[in-house]
Amino acid sequence: MKIKNLYLKNFRNYREETFTFEGGLNVLYGRNAQGKTNCAEAVFYLCTGTSPRARKEKQLIRTGEAAAFVRADAESRFGTVRIEADIYENRREIRVNGMKIGKNADLLGNINGVFFSPAELRLVQDGPDERRRFLNVSISQLSKSYYTALIRYNKILEQRNALLKNRDLGTVFETLPVWDAQLCRYAAEIAEKRQDFIRELAPLASEMHAYLTDGAEKLDVSSEKKYPQTKEEIEKKLSEEFAGNYERDVRLGFTASGPHRDDLKILIGGEEARVFGSQGQARTAALSLKLAELEIFKKHAGEYPVLILDDVLSELDLPRRRKLVARLGEVQTLLTCTHAEKVLFGKAVNKIRIADGKIKRQTEK
Repeated sequence: MKIKNLYLKNFRNYREETFTFEGGLNVLYGRNAQGKTNCAEAVFYLCTGTSPRARKEKQLIRTGEAAAFVRADAESRFGTVRIEADIYENRREIRVNGMKIGKNADLLGNINGVFFSPAELRLVQDGPDERRRFLNVSISQLSKSYYTALIRYNKILEQRNALLKNRDLGTVFETLPVWDAQLCRYAAEIAEKRQDFIRELAPLASEMHAYLTDGAEKLDVSSEKKYPQTKEEIEKKLSEEFAGNYERDVRLGFTASGPHRDDLKILIGGEEARVFGSQGQARTAALSLKLAELEIFKKHAGEYPVLILDDVLSELDLPRRRKLVARLGEVQTLLTCTHAEKVLFGKAVNKIRIADGKIKRQTEK
């Protein structure tokens, strides 16, 4: 997977700019708050339809403008693809090769991307929501059926939770089995695919972590909740679990079990990283998970995704910087930093200097 060019118009602090990328390492450098992260954000937005930073579309639009436009041309082993997005304050329109898509599932998988920034420490240090988000974003790019199941599960879950707040208990207990039949079907799809993904992720993350730390620490990754092996068995188990907890859920007013409550267990040296890990340990563990994610994409999609590293190297010590850059190899990488020379280590790269939302050519100051 390779993005050849990126065009931004009225996106964040960019009025209008075109980026040309190479197949290997692309370094976007310049002082802080110049637009490097905004460029990285735009790429990931076209990969997934979501921003790693913004919750609302209007946050992506340049101040004083009514809309933003983003476009990327990419090539993969299946051919070329053009992704375009018109972004308005309360809506957006995304096109793939000129065809408007009706749902986000039709965008996923066209350009696969993995995003890593200092904020990804939340993956290790924060609550289960962050780890579920990591799993959801990764698996959704590889499986449209997973993304569809996730959307439908969340909609039914919302309706089930509304029912649990109903004061007419007769209606509640009569209606719950109807919702649960649908909920369990989608929950089983989610749980099965997460379980398969974690099974692949765990040894790869452990290997990457050993590489980055010279084997000084051991990383263990596993699912906190164990499910049966087949989708049918998972569905049966969840159905029994939901039915056995009706009174608890009614008392609480929400559904207290299911895939929306699952977690990823991350241990460093046998200790829970979220509780006992230092900042440096959490950073290395999160980076190991992201590097492992690259290999899973390579296996299932047949090629590496685009790797977006936003201001990551400044957070790593020199030996780990060297190891990371050496590991990138054939992966197209967009890396943002303040000083390009400090991260190259003699590696040939495409350097792009950014200042005030513009590319500064060599003749410009």
